[in-house]
Amino acid sequence: MMELLVLVGMAVLAMPVLLVVALVKLSGLHQRVVELEVAVDGLRRAPAAAHATPASADPMSLVASSPVREADVPPRPQSVAPRVEAPPSPASQPYATAEPGTAGQARTAPTGDLPPPRSTPRPPSPPDILQRAAAAVRRWFTSGNVPVKVGMLVLLAGVGALLKYASDQGWLAVPVGLRLAAVAAAAVAGLVFGWRRRESHRSFALSVQGGMIGILLLVVFAAYRQFDLLPPAVAFAASVVLIAAMGVLAVVQNARALAVFAILAGFLAPIWLSTGAGNHVALFAYYALLNGAILAIAWFRAWRELNLLGFAFTFGIGALWGALSYAPAHYASAQFFLALFFVFYLLIPLLYARRRAPARRDIVDGALVFGTPLVAFSLQAGLLHEQTMTLALCALGVAALYALLARALLRRAGLAVLVQAYALLAVGFATLAVPLALSAQATACVFALEGAALVWLGLRQQRRWPRVSGLGLQAAAAMAFLAGGALPFAAVVVPFAHGRFAGGILIALAGLATAWCYRRAGSSLPAGIAYGWGLAWWLGIWTSELLRVAPAPVEPDVLLVLAIGTGWLAAELHRRHPVRLLAATFFAALLVAAPLALWQAAAHAQPFAGHGVWAWALFVVAGLRGLVCLRAGDAGIARAAQFAWWLLWPLVLSLLGSWLVGRFELGDGWWSLAVVAPWLAVAALAGWRWSWIAQPLGHTFNPARAALRLTLCVVLLLWWLPALRSAGDPAPLPWLAVLNPLDLAQLAVLVLLARWLWSDDAPAAWTRHRLPLLAALGFLLLTAITLRGAHHWGGVAWDARLPSSGLAQASLTVVWSVLGVLGWVFGSRRAQRALWLAGALLMAVVLAKLVLVDRDHLGNLWGIASFIAYGLLCTVVGFFAPAPPRTVHATEQPA
Repeated sequence: MMELLVLVGMAVLAMPVLLVVALVKLSGLHQRVVELEVAVDGLRRAPAAAHATPASADPMSLVASSPVREADVPPRPQSVAPRVEAPPSPASQPYATAEPGTAGQARTAPTGDLPPPRSTPRPPSPPDILQRAAAAVRRWFTSGNVPVKVGMLVLLAGVGALLKYASDQGWLAVPVGLRLAAVAAAAVAGLVFGWRRRESHRSFALSVQGGMIGILLLVVFAAYRQFDLLPPAVAFAASVVLIAAMGVLAVVQNARALAVFAILAGFLAPIWLSTGAGNHVALFAYYALLNGAILAIAWFRAWRELNLLGFAFTFGIGALWGALSYAPAHYASAQFFLALFFVFYLLIPLLYARRRAPARRDIVDGALVFGTPLVAFSLQAGLLHEQTMTLALCALGVAALYALLARALLRRAGLAVLVQAYALLAVGFATLAVPLALSAQATACVFALEGAALVWLGLRQQRRWPRVSGLGLQAAAAMAFLAGGALPFAAVVVPFAHGRFAGGILIALAGLATAWCYRRAGSSLPAGIAYGWGLAWWLGIWTSELLRVAPAPVEPDVLLVLAIGTGWLAAELHRRHPVRLLAATFFAALLVAAPLALWQAAAHAQPFAGHGVWAWALFVVAGLRGLVCLRAGDAGIARAAQFAWWLLWPLVLSLLGSWLVGRFELGDGWWSLAVVAPWLAVAALAGWRWSWIAQPLGHTFNPARAALRLTLCVVLLLWWLPALRSAGDPAPLPWLAVLNPLDLAQLAVLVLLARWLWSDDAPAAWTRHRLPLLAALGFLLLTAITLRGAHHWGGVAWDARLPSSGLAQASLTVVWSVLGVLGWVFGSRRAQRALWLAGALLMAVVLAKLVLVDRDHLGNLWGIASFIAYGLLCTVVGFFAPAPPRTVHATEQPA
């Protein structure tokens, strides 16, 4: 274990060393680059100034701007950039500044420290918290006595490794105790030396003091854990003394980093000196002493980092112990320490505000002001499990405490923000007591409303921490809500009238209110995130409650009403205050209706069965109204919403038609027609009656016409191609070629496709190949009709054996040959070489089919008929069109 700790410590401590070296290197390189750039710029401008000297130029500037020969320039060391004087005119020296009392003379800013331009710069925006943290880390590694800091870090790692390695190798003949004593004595001497140099070499002295106390802590740890020379109590007491000494040194010398190191070591000491006994009373008593020390330091110093460190360790380790080791027998002691720690961190922000400068006292420590009651009350809720009334009384007590604090500080100058924070906490805890008395599942949901109020206050005062605290309160309220668990589905409670539903609605409303506040303040990104958060909670709590109380067949119906109701509310708000996210909410409601319609078909056969008819009736009304509301604002989302509207209804009606076919036991040909008929109707309206499709948006929807027609044609083709594999049974009617539901539907698709390809809405990539595309699709349809005739009229089974039947092959040979002959004849008569060649190609394919496929059927009449038919047709062609036409005419153009 010791080896692992030493190796990890050395690795961690080596990382700052590497970082410091990199920073030093980069800083030197950056300075060198700046010097070289200035030197090169001066050398470039000197010759130009020499050839363009104004008549009224100052003699000194003429001397300064005269060309300098390379031989006249004395050699310079590489570490010093060449200094070149340029003419002092404003055009050539924008950064020259005039000394007082020397008119007309200018001095060039030193290399690497150029002053800004004379124009007044825009004041920079204040850095955010991440930039400030990065700047603090950079300052620590680049300011002060960097070598000694690095030396102390490396020394700590080296001493730890040396102690372990020397022990393992047996290099030292003296006993281990003497070796450790010698190291401790050297560390004490170093500590005294650092103390004596605290005024003359402050940075050096503080680093030495911290390093020496760290070495002493390592000696104690090694004597206890590795060599078993000290009992646990003595080792712990020695660690406490060393940590306390480091804290005293920090306060006396006003050394914040030393104090942070001391508190960090103090909180970690029980962990590395733990015996595994698990005595929580001793642990929390020790932490109480540490927090008392932090409170005492806060009386003298306003060190925020120290306060946050103690808060995080105290409540973090306390919460971890509560989750892993708490038992009902520990209630009294846990309650005592929780109250004690709450008092500590209730007082520390007061002392922090007291020690701040009078001009900055309004900047309170929001993390402790709001985090302490939130964390402490959450832990209190865990201790008072299922004792909701007692917890409600605790909330009232905390509310009274914060109200008294706000009243006591009301007349104190410079504490107005702290008074407002305490007042908000008092109101929040008083409000929280009500749902706590009614339901234990709403223990922290009112914090969400309090968080929204803090966000509003922070935006009004243009301060960051109230906003951050408000968002944190809402997140904590959500986690507390989720930790409360869900109501069982068999719970006998009134629907929508219980604490869990009310708590979820509170979180949702708080998120939406936060989004509204950020929107009014002009912050679009935070407003969008908060709106998504609130909308997710709104939909989640409603969905959870609806699924809990609704029967299974009705679930998709009520969710459809929820979706369109939420979208309609967003659209109405969008009409009054156009916001892109509100319009997108209505658009999402239309999108989610498609999977809900499929769920309805699975739950009760078709979307309009049962309560589905009322749900869709409401959907029609709310959907049309929502589209009208979307006329204001972003036209792109409005077009997308109406686009989804016209794709949704063919899907819903297709599900209804599919159910009707099964209800009346019709053939699969009718089923195919029922599925595609709504899509054909919408495509026909888009092609011939666009003004109907454009409503209710009107002209705003016109730019979507091309995209809608393209989408409809693609959908129809996606149905059309698989439909070729269907037999198209028209039962109870007899099958007639072309005059059956499936063939008519497929022909209608080709007509609509041709109408689209010869219109201005079709893309150029489609129109360039429209004739070959339609010819290929027509050939496939004629082939399918031929095979269906062989099935329905010839009695051949519609399965995988169909292509191997003689009747099917003979029919295909005859039909394809007739097509080829027609191409030959019409191509020759109309002098269309391409058509003649297409017919010839098709006849060649039929010939190959005869040789490779139909020859297996020469033993039956169908195979013989195939060969005969092909021969006769070729003979006819040879008579009427023996050769391709010589004159090439253009293909037929659109009318």
